[in-house]
Amino acid sequence: MERPSSSYKTSLLGLAKQTGMPTEQLALLQTALTHPSFAAENPREQWEHNQRLEFLGDAVLGLIVGEALYQRQPDWSEGELSRRRAAIVCEASLAPLARELGLGPLLRLGRGEENSGGRDKPSVLADALEAVIGALFLAGGLTLAQPFVLSIIPNDVFLLRQLDNGDHKTAFQEWAQRKGRIDIGYRILEESGPPHNRLFVAGVYLDGKLLASGEGRTKKEAEQAAAGKARRQVQQGGG
Repeated sequence: MERPSSSYKTSLLGLAKQTGMPTEQLALLQTALTHPSFAAENPREQWEHNQRLEFLGDAVLGLIVGEALYQRQPDWSEGELSRRRAAIVCEASLAPLARELGLGPLLRLGRGEENSGGRDKPSVLADALEAVIGALFLAGGLTLAQPFVLSIIPNDVFLLRQLDNGDHKTAFQEWAQRKGRIDIGYRILEESGPPHNRLFVAGVYLDGKLLASGEGRTKKEAEQAAAGKARRQVQQGGG
């Protein structure tokens, strides 16, 4: 079986550091990032694709989110808990988290999937994130998977009765106003890619200082991603 290139292995090591995956388990991460289309186009290499890990990760993610909601919301009914868990683990919620982790560039895709924009498809990204969670569980059980999951999901989604429907910019603005800090600005830091498939990097500034940056296929999407990262940073800092 062909070994990954040195540059790809370096990228995997970076992801391992982000997720807490032991470096001796890089093969699990590589499998989590291998789309079925890649395995189908390279049958002689006998690559394992990520669908089984996705299946496992989906169950692990549901357990972690369900337990967190149960512990943090003792007054919520079973229906409220179920609806919130479904909102947290759905494709629309997971895909932006996968983008922020930088999973898109690490995906191993078949040519057809690559040419159809698979690296930024919400379904492909969400599946890959679930597969990464499954890989973490295989490598270290909940001891490894749970801290990672809880670190990438904004804390307020476990606490608020009404979600903000992914509007991170509004939520971050409201946080800043509560803290008496209203000088928030956004700036496009980088643009790349052909005209039909642009990639934007936006930065969010607080009191004139760059706080976080995010990527997206539109300027609005990039700004939302940056605001989402900023929300997590201030929450992790006790803000």
